[in-house]
Formats: sequence, C-alpha cells, structure tokens
Amino acid sequence: MKILSSAVTHYRSTLSILLLLICVGVFSYQKMPVEAQPRVKVPYVSVTVVMQGASPEDVARLLVRPLEQELRTIENVEEIRAFARESGAAVYVKFVAGATHSDKAYNDVQSAVDRAKSELPTDAEEPEVEELTADDFPAITVVLTADEGTSERLVFRTAQMLQREIEGIDGVLEAAMVGSREEVVEALINPARLEHYNITNNELITSILGNNLLVPAGVIESGQGRFSVKVPGLIETYQDVFDIPAKSTPNGVITLADVADIRSTFKDAEGFSSYNGRPAILLEVQKRTESNQIAVASAVRNAVKALEGRIPNGIAVNYAFDLSEFSLALVEEMRGNIGTAMALVMVIVVGALGFRSGLLVGLGIPFSILFSLIGIRYLGYSFNMMVMFGMILALGMLIDGSIVITEFANRKMAEGMRNKDAYSLAVKRMFWPVVSSTATTLAAFLPLMFWPGVAGDFMGYLPVTVFWVLIGSLLYALFFAPFIGSLLPADKLDDATRAYLMHLEDQDPLTLPGHTGRYARAVKWTVQRPLLFCAVALLAVFSVFKLYGAYNNGVMFFAETEETVGFVSIRAQGNFSVNELRSIVGEVEQRVLEIDGVKTAYSFSGTKGGSRLSDKDEVGSILVELENPKTLGRSTRTVFEEMRQATADMAGIIVSAEVFEGGPPVGKPIQIQLESNDQAKLIATGRALREQIENNIEGVRNVTDTTPLPGIEWEIQVDRARAAQMGVNVIELGRAVQLVTTGVLLSEYRPTNTTEEVEIRVRYPLDARGLGVLDELRINTPDGAVPVSSFVTRVAKPKVDKIERLDAIDIIKVQADMQPGFLADNAVRDIKAWLVEHPLDPGVQVVFRGANEEQEDSQAFLAVAFLLALFLMFVLLVTQFNSFYQAFLTLTAVVTATGGVLLGLLITGSTFSTILTGVGVVALAGIVVNNNIILIDTYNVLRVEQPGLTPVEAAVRTCAQRLRPIFLTTATTILGLIPIAIGVSIDIVSRQIVVDGVVTSYFRPVAEAIVSGLFFATLMTLFFTPAMLVLPERLQQIYQAHIRPHLPKRKSSSAENKV
Repeated sequence: MKILSSAVTHYRSTLSILLLLICVGVFSYQKMPVEAQPRVKVPYVSVTVVMQGASPEDVARLLVRPLEQELRTIENVEEIRAFARESGAAVYVKFVAGATHSDKAYNDVQSAVDRAKSELPTDAEEPEVEELTADDFPAITVVLTADEGTSERLVFRTAQMLQREIEGIDGVLEAAMVGSREEVVEALINPARLEHYNITNNELITSILGNNLLVPAGVIESGQGRFSVKVPGLIETYQDVFDIPAKSTPNGVITLADVADIRSTFKDAEGFSSYNGRPAILLEVQKRTESNQIAVASAVRNAVKALEGRIPNGIAVNYAFDLSEFSLALVEEMRGNIGTAMALVMVIVVGALGFRSGLLVGLGIPFSILFSLIGIRYLGYSFNMMVMFGMILALGMLIDGSIVITEFANRKMAEGMRNKDAYSLAVKRMFWPVVSSTATTLAAFLPLMFWPGVAGDFMGYLPVTVFWVLIGSLLYALFFAPFIGSLLPADKLDDATRAYLMHLEDQDPLTLPGHTGRYARAVKWTVQRPLLFCAVALLAVFSVFKLYGAYNNGVMFFAETEETVGFVSIRAQGNFSVNELRSIVGEVEQRVLEIDGVKTAYSFSGTKGGSRLSDKDEVGSILVELENPKTLGRSTRTVFEEMRQATADMAGIIVSAEVFEGGPPVGKPIQIQLESNDQAKLIATGRALREQIENNIEGVRNVTDTTPLPGIEWEIQVDRARAAQMGVNVIELGRAVQLVTTGVLLSEYRPTNTTEEVEIRVRYPLDARGLGVLDELRINTPDGAVPVSSFVTRVAKPKVDKIERLDAIDIIKVQADMQPGFLADNAVRDIKAWLVEHPLDPGVQVVFRGANEEQEDSQAFLAVAFLLALFLMFVLLVTQFNSFYQAFLTLTAVVTATGGVLLGLLITGSTFSTILTGVGVVALAGIVVNNNIILIDTYNVLRVEQPGLTPVEAAVRTCAQRLRPIFLTTATTILGLIPIAIGVSIDIVSRQIVVDGVVTSYFRPVAEAIVSGLFFATLMTLFFTPAMLVLPERLQQIYQAHIRPHLPKRKSSSAENKV
C-alpha cells in the first residue's frame, strides 16, 4: 500500500508518468491504421494445375489426389477444398484463423506442391501457387471505359499498365483483370494451300514445334578459355512467327505465312463485363490479409493519379466499390458515438457527484481510452468499429473504481479530513474492492480472447479492447485519481449536504429524507422477511426462463446488418452463346440501375476472369453499390427486394438479389454438404435433398446445388488397334481435332511491350470449324488421307462440369438463402427433422456447414467461456471474502442478469444472436457482480468495525451507503449503451442522428443484452443481496426457535458413565 500513498505524496513523479502515458496514447492513435471491419486473418493459398484435354474424372485422379496427399501433411490446415474441371484443377488450402502467418502458409504449400510434382503426369503444366485472401470483396475496383471507336487493344494495354503499377503497391495482393480477352497470335490455316503444297496437318505442326526450341549445344574449351555454345531457336518477335519453316522443297522453303493467315488478335470471348451499362475492363484490387483497407485504397488512387499523363485520350478511369470513404465515414460515426457516450456519462456523474468530483472521475475516461490504444497498437490491431464499440462498452465500467474511491473520499472530507489524507485512506480502504471488481470483470472477458475460428477472429478485438481499457481505468483509479483529487480544492458543502453525509456514515439511514431514506426503509422491510423475498425473487427469475423457452423469437448467427453493397445472381438453363448471355445480363443490369438508390452496378456475363461463377447454372452476376444509407430513405434490404421484384417477370430467368452480410464471413445461411466416394449416389441424393428443401421448407429461396447440369459432352472414342494398323497415334488425332476447335498451342512468346506471355495457336478458319467438321476431318496415313470416322466413334455422354472434393472426399453442396422474416436456424431444424424421418442413402454423409456450423461452434465455445469465467470469478471472490457462501451470493447476479437479457428479448421481440447476444451475456457476468462486491465488502467491514450492529441494521446501512455508487456505475453503463440499444446512432461531433443505421445494426443485440440484463440485475441486487446476507442468521434463528426444541435430546456424558 506504500506505493499507493507515494503516488499522492510524490505528485510530481505521478504527474510525469501520467503525461507520458497520455502522449504515448495520442501518438499510438495517430499511427494506428483505420478501417471499418475487423481483419479476419484466415490465410488462403491456392494451387492451380493445367493439363490440357483431361476430363474432370482424370483431373481428380491424376492431379488432385497427389496434391491432396502432400497438402494434408501441413500443420494448422483447417480444410483442403479441390475442384477438378475440364483441363485443370484448383485446390484451395484454408488455414486455421490466427494460427499461421500468410507468408508461412504460402511457403508450406509451395513445399508440399514441390514434393507432389514427381507424382503428377508429364503432360501437366507447372503448378501455380498463389496467396489468396478471405475477404469477400476487393478493397477497391479500378474501372476503365472507352469512347466509341477506341481500339480494344489500346484499352487492354492501358489496363495492363495500371495493373503492373497497382500490383507493385505494398499491401496489394493482386489486381485481377476482369472483362478483358487474352492476346493471342493466331495462324488460320488455309486448307487449299496445305493441299497445294502437299503438307499434312501433322507435318505442319511437327515442323513448327521443332523450330521453336532453345538448344544448349554444350561447351567448347580452348586456349583462350571455356565458352558455352547454344543454338537459339525460340520465337521472340511477332515477325518470327511468319518466318517459321513449314516444309522444305527443292524449290525453297515454305513458311507458315505461305499456308496460313497470321494475325495478332484476342482469344474468343467467354464473357463480357460492363460498368453502369457501358463495356468496361476492371481491375479488382485485393489487399493482403494483414493490410489496411483504407491505406490500400488511397495508395491505389495515388498510383493511378500519377499515371494520368500516360492514359490515352478516349479512355476514362473510374473507381467502383471504393469502400474506404464509407469506412472512414463509419469510423467517424463510431467516434461520434464514443463522444456521445462520454458526454452522457459525464452529465450523470457531474450531476450526482458535483463538478469537482465529476471532473475527477470523468478524466479517467480519456486516460483509459488513450492507455488502451497503447496496448492495442502494440498488438498490431487496427482502429476499427469493433475496437470502438469495445470502448463504448467499457465507458460505463471504467469509471466504477474512480467513483467508489472518490465517493468514499468525499464522505471522509465531509467529516473534516484533509484532501491528501482522505484520498490516501480511500485508496487503501477501497483497494481490494476496486481490484476485485476489475479482476472479476476481466475474468469474464478473458476467455473471449481465446475464441477460435472465423467468428473469434472477427469478435476478438472486443474483449482485448475492454481488457486494455479496464487496465487503464484501474491504474487511474488507484494512482492518478487520488493524486489529482488531493490537489483539487475540496467542494464547499452546505450544512444540509454535510449533515446528510455525516448521517449516512454513522446514524440510522431509515430517518434520511429523499430517495435514500425511502430505499433504506424498503430494504428493511425486505431483510426482515428474507426467506419469503428470496423465494419470490427466485421464482420470478425461474418464470422468466420458462416464458422465454415457450415464447422466444428464435436464434440467429450474427445480426441483420445494414450494408451498402450486394450481389445479384442471374441463373438460367440452356445452351446460350456469349452474346445471348450478354443480352440477358444487360437487361437485368438496366432494370437494376433504374431503381432509386443504386449508385453503381457492374456486371459479368458468362465467365469472370476465366473461371466459372459460383452456381452451376449462373449465367451472369451484378455487383451493386447503394447510396449512403443516411440519404437512402429506406433500408438497404428493401432496395434489394425491389431488385427482385423488378426482374420477377423475366421468363426463364431466375434473379436473386442479396445484400452482403456483415460480420464473420460464413457464406449463405443454409449450406448442406453431402459426402461420398460414390458419385452416382452423391448426385441422386443432392437432387432429392434440393427438391425437398425447395418444396417443403418454409422461408427458403434461391436454392441451388452443385450436381451436374443436364447436358451432354462429346467423347471421341478411338479404336486403338485400327488406328495402329493405319499408322496413326492418339497424339496426331488429338492435334487434328484441336485444329477444328480451340487450336493447337504451338508456343508462347513475350512481346517487348508487355510482361505477359502471348500464346501462338494454329487452327482452321471459322467456316472450317465446328461439330460437323469432326466427322469430315481427314488425317494422313502412310496409305493416304482417310476420314477419322474410320477408327473413331463420336459418343454423346452426360456432361460432368466439375468434381468438388473436401479433405479428400467427393462432395456436393445444397445451399439456400432465407426470405425476410424467416430464420435460417428454424429452417435447419426442419431439414434435420426431415432427415430423421427420411434417412438418406447410408453411403452418403450429411454435414451442415456455413453459418450453422459456425453457430454451433460459437455456442459451444461461449458456453465453455461462460463457465470458465464463472469459475475464475468464483476463485477471485473466495480469495477476497474467504467465504464460499458470499462468493456464491455474488455470482447470483449472473443468473438474474441472464434472466434480464431473456426478459428484454421477450419484451422487444428480438432474436437471440449467438455471437452478439452471447457475448453480451458473458460480458454481463463480469459487470453485474461489481455491485454485489461493493455491497458485500461494505457489509463485512461494518460488521467488523461496528460489532454492535445486527445483521438487519448492517444490511440496511450498507445499502444506504452504497446506493449512490451502485446507481452511478449502473447508470453510466446503461446510459452509454442505450442509444445503440434502441437503434439510434447519435454522433455528437458531426451533430447527426441516424435511426437503424449501419452502426446500430451491428451492435444493437449486444447493447440490448447488456442494458436489459444490467437493469434487471441491479434492481434484484439492491434487494436480493441484502436479503441473502441476512438469510443465514435468520435460518439459524428459525432453527433454534422452531426445529431444535423438537429434536431428541442427547444424553449427557455423566449419565452415560453411570449406566
């Protein structure tokens, strides 16, 4: 305790430390990165392998399985998801959140892939390993649009220039180009010229491939030294393609240019993109997992601005989905809410304690927040909305210790004690109650810091922030508040106030006027009937639990947040051309843009970035950004509902429009995974389950599955024996088929004006390509040209577009969204009940993934965290009170607080949020016990210092003395959170009030839980705790008066001796 007294006496040293911590806190605040959403640090690494012409089945067997075998040896891998498609495989490795740094994850995957290379076929290309991000959305999108008449190549070159610059920015993972076509050098063979020069297809291809090689010819040693020799033969320029020898004759050399029309062009379009209805090329900038969203977006804008002079006329650069401005506005709104909460807390503290004491207590708020920023920045966290809500949550709690010490010192100064002596005595007398109350609060939040998974990574900022804020508040209450209070002049109390404080200290509180006297008399009535009151109180709490079990409004994973971005999916079944898809998507986009409140829309038809979109029958998608919610005039979910209605009359087209859900990224509300190594059973089960969900589960919409679409693909079956008799091998046949389809890849070369390699392909002209040409295709043999139909049969087979695997098991997914007003949790229960009544094929396993999986994991963790928090608090309380009974009594506030939460949900009709309401309940466990600690500690001191007091008198005096601190600590916590709890965001800085906005949509459930639970628990504590303190002696009196006299008397030892 000497160090606490030294903080008051050696005030110059204390002041120096205080100023130093404030300066470091301000510096930390200025240097912290700012972003709206917390970072979810889930490292993803992808592995892509190409093997031209391989079927999905062959890709799964030859490429995916060898990679899976090696990747499964990596530590901290959560799941390995693989997709086997035509001509290639993609494997995605997801690591446990927070367990592995992204750089180590990449290196581990690269090492595993290197080990697997020896098991891959020789025809497979080099595997590509890339780091991905768990973010669903790019940090910013750069959009290039061009005036009519601007060449496609010029726009493409400009996009490449910007892409190179952007990908060189620190913190940028990639700038994926969307909406462009790859360059290609195409040689269109003239069949008439081939026949004129008597050149076969195979001769042409073999000659070209043989003249595009780098041959290391060896080393020559001479007296002048050692020299390496090489024979350069690689194609290095566009002109080199024209000069490739096709055939040599006595009359000269026939080049490729003699038999083909060569041109530099683009690959056939697989899809189109547009921005607000105009054709566009987009650069989707993905940030690294550890990078800051706002900083990356700003750096991209600066990089593009620096290149303005090199952007050709006729090309415009815009930005889409730059959420940095919205994020900054959101952060500013949260800062304003912190200011509002601070103002409300200060008003009530000053009103209750007076200006001097209120100022002394209030100074602890900025100090504690600045101190917390030191620890938060040290951990590498960003200043995001979860950190700021943690500060709002802690605002009411952080002044508890200062209020208790200041209120005690004020009473002693009213008795005539000097300032320094009063504060020295106050910090000594209240040291253990303040430390114990802070420690119990920290014990409740401590388990939340170890929350695993994506949800824990998202919510983990909250308990860490509260932890650092409370540590700062403890330092302020024990060291800095007493030192400042000792320097400030004491309040000049009038005679009535002084008499009131003196009366409260050592006289009968029942005679006090005002609220304190009325409360004391109510407490006396209660403690005189402790058994009856406690029974009624417990019955009331039990009734709340029973009522909630019967009339609750369900459970959700996170919350329905207000977001400004969303996704429109366009689905249709049919064999559409790319231009037909462009027309369909364009019509939907136009209808979306006509809806009031839509700021930006950019669409994709066909394929995006070279890979199929999410759903198997999805023909296009539109990303939509809305206006600022403050000016929108209605909820963002209403706007997306209007999009669905505006496109509902499009025949044969299914349009779904969903807002991006905030919170931990978990995907669609309903995700069911079917697992089996039998593809036939898997497909049949998937289709049956989808049909059941679509037709019989209430409230679902946009039901999709990953079973193959109805369709056919053509398989060319070769009679190998017949082909061998004719002198034809499969390689020659394959090349001949490629000539009438996508073309034979001869080589790649890198032009001087780009860093990307350009393919060189040879194929027949458009009028000589197509399905019908396959039957007429002729191939040269030693006996002359023969039709391929002589040894080849073209067979139509069911189409398999992809095979999906998870952790080395084939899977199919059935997914669905929910209609407004329906809960995914209820739908999942209905589906599980149906599965119990109608068991699926025993060879197929059913796993519920996505939000349901995360919800169950979070429920399990929060239950364990709640029990662990109670245990830690119990140990601390037993240590402080040295009484199991009083420790148990303190924790009864947790039960009443939980009842208050459930009562609040019943009254408001709110849904229980597993994440947010669950966190609120765990947080309440550490908050509500503080009032009991103050009451029980004061009761124990009074019984020791004034042994003449009866338990009833001690309980009544305890309640009267501690009413004001309990009221203040409870009121400040509730007042700081009540605006958010009722859905109102009050920004005192910018003088704005937003009802049901983005901020309140995120934190309303946890604020509601804490406000209702704390209010109910405080009311119960003010009467239930004193009754329970008196109850043991009352029970003893009942025992002595009514039970013991009726018990059989034991014989005395003397009588026994006589016998």
